[in-house]
Amino acid sequence: MKLRLGAGVTLALSLLFVNSGAAVAQPGETEVPPQNAPSSLVRVERVNDRELMLYVYSGSMDKVIPLEVITPADNSVPRPTLYLLNGAGGGEDSATWRARTDLLGFFADKDVNVVTPVGGAYTYYTDWIREDPDLGVVKWETFLTREVPPIVDQALGTTGRNAIAGLSMSATSVLALAIAAPEVYDAVGSYSGCARTSDRLGEFYVRTVLAGPGDVDNMWGPSGSPGWRDYDPYLNAEGLRGTVVYVSSATGLPGPYDTFDNDFVEGSPARYANLLVVGGLLEAATYQCTVDFADRLNELNIPAHFNLRPAGTHSWAYWEEDLRVSWPILSEALTRG
Repeated sequence: MKLRLGAGVTLALSLLFVNSGAAVAQPGETEVPPQNAPSSLVRVERVNDRELMLYVYSGSMDKVIPLEVITPADNSVPRPTLYLLNGAGGGEDSATWRARTDLLGFFADKDVNVVTPVGGAYTYYTDWIREDPDLGVVKWETFLTREVPPIVDQALGTTGRNAIAGLSMSATSVLALAIAAPEVYDAVGSYSGCARTSDRLGEFYVRTVLAGPGDVDNMWGPSGSPGWRDYDPYLNAEGLRGTVVYVSSATGLPGPYDTFDNDFVEGSPARYANLLVVGGLLEAATYQCTVDFADRLNELNIPAHFNLRPAGTHSWAYWEEDLRVSWPILSEALTRG
């Protein structure tokens, strides 16, 4: 059963505000507690009247992880929490929910805590079986399912009900995290991800996404290792029974937002070609994964909301739309009695 904390703990939070200016989030910038110390909240910064930065020490990774927080429009009573994950860049680059969407505007009137960790680039937000020379110790599943939720609940005085959503790389991750911790996450939103990791297409997609720092074999082992199957949402879909599920993808064909003058292209022929070709191919791959996943949940008689668009590429305008479309579904799950 989830911990239900009262709103009074927000008073303790208010005593921790040490900076009234805008915070710049950099993983590990806060002094790290001694090794083997328990996970804990080590610092809080107020950005403005609706935004905070929480710095949480991860005992499993032995480093401090910044959390960007949007607080509720009305926090007079405890509110639920949406954990919103960025894609392959982990929020450490410019391709983020805050930079590419109207995230703050959308949640301006919503009674929910929105928590986005800064970090996890090229990790699939999972626990790696080996320390990586480039990425170090990677234990994001442990962090997001065991370490950070109780800390956030206490610091923000939440209701203890949580949803988790992500796009592209993290669209796979959020499904796996919801399966790993159904007692933590009541609802999940997966936007343009591949819900397979162990078949040929799924592994190809994972290795394509992780064509950056780190050795992929340090994540779940070489091809065919058990970890690739253990993390596969398709194979482990039974774990979503009882969880509210929203999944989306498009065919990769040019859609209504794939225009020459959109905010990403800005009239650049090279960017437009990248949007249509690379964005189209990536989305086409996720679409096939998503169709297969819909069939799988149907076979298991697990209800879910699928948004299969006839056109659209792997790009932010569609993910912003997904957040808006899925929010009433996620919100309803968060506010059940």
